[in-house]
Amino acid sequence: MASLLVFVLFYPLTGTAQSPSPAAALALEHQGKLEEAAQTWQTIIHENPNDAAAYASLGVVRAKQQKYSDAAAAYKKALALNPKLPGIQLNLGLAEFKQGNFAAAIAPLNAAAKQDAHGPQARLLLGMSYYGAKQFSEATSYLEASVKADPENFELHQLLAHSCLLAKKYSCALEEFQWIQKRDPDSAAAHMLIGEALDGMGRTPEAIDEFQAARAAAPREPSINFGLGYLYWKSKNYDEARTALESELAVDPQHAQALAYLGDIEMKQNNTESAIARLQKAAKINPEIRIAHADLGALYMEQKKYPEALAELKHAVKLDPLQPDTHFRLGRLYKAMGNSAAANREFAKVQELQKKSEDSVMEKMGGTPPPLKP
Repeated sequence: MASLLVFVLFYPLTGTAQSPSPAAALALEHQGKLEEAAQTWQTIIHENPNDAAAYASLGVVRAKQQKYSDAAAAYKKALALNPKLPGIQLNLGLAEFKQGNFAAAIAPLNAAAKQDAHGPQARLLLGMSYYGAKQFSEATSYLEASVKADPENFELHQLLAHSCLLAKKYSCALEEFQWIQKRDPDSAAAHMLIGEALDGMGRTPEAIDEFQAARAAAPREPSINFGLGYLYWKSKNYDEARTALESELAVDPQHAQALAYLGDIEMKQNNTESAIARLQKAAKINPEIRIAHADLGALYMEQKKYPEALAELKHAVKLDPLQPDTHFRLGRLYKAMGNSAAANREFAKVQELQKKSEDSVMEKMGGTPPPLKP
């Protein structure tokens, strides 16, 4: 989708005998002698340092050589000298996109999108660049337009579906994933992604059905059993959650989130030693899992291991300071340690914070976006 480089030539094919001519540079380019062509353009630029068209033509050659950083630098110089050169904003945006510099690609592609000659290509690249820059709401509007222009493009539907999901536009995501599923009805990934969209819409029982269908299609596909287990955990169906999470660990024994939620279930069922072992292992594999540290803090507090509990609960608060349950546990710990002032501060924070809803399964799994192919 992204092979849209616009090669715009600016020179008449004339020159002088005394210096390299644009005609010579163009001839070398047409013969495939790209490095020689680039050197010729550089000589022309050296002799005419304000020649915007020469910089633009050098950028085209560097882009053909896949030296996109050099191409972008040349295009920027050309635009600084002459902002009205045709096609260069699109070329600059594409050069940045090809390097994975998605945020940097947005401004020139916006400029190119306003030009009728390159509007559709620029808008497609602009949607992909917003997506790559993790600005999913903006990406969605451009990708929707591209899908309407090319309604049978499977790859575009996939990209739009993930953009909608990550922008939390769940109705859009569900519609797109259902379109994908109709064309690939046995796809475990499609079932799983429909489940993520349904859960984001608050339709968790239906999401569970989709994850069950995904597991039936691919029982050992990574993360399917975790997603199903998390949905059961979220629904407080801990026995079913345990079975699914253990199935995930059979596929991937180092799946930190599966270990953490199994540890939480063990804690809820008063299996303290097993809970601590699983939570410690989860935290060691991935120190960024909040529930592992919060639960370890609570368990250490029960064992009167106050320094260890304090370290775990402080880390949990650092990972997500808006979770009132962690502040409540921390307040109880300070009270047990005889620090009434600190305890009261934590209890006051609990009152300030509205209870957060449980995270969606998409947020736990991080979505499964397709990679961009710059």
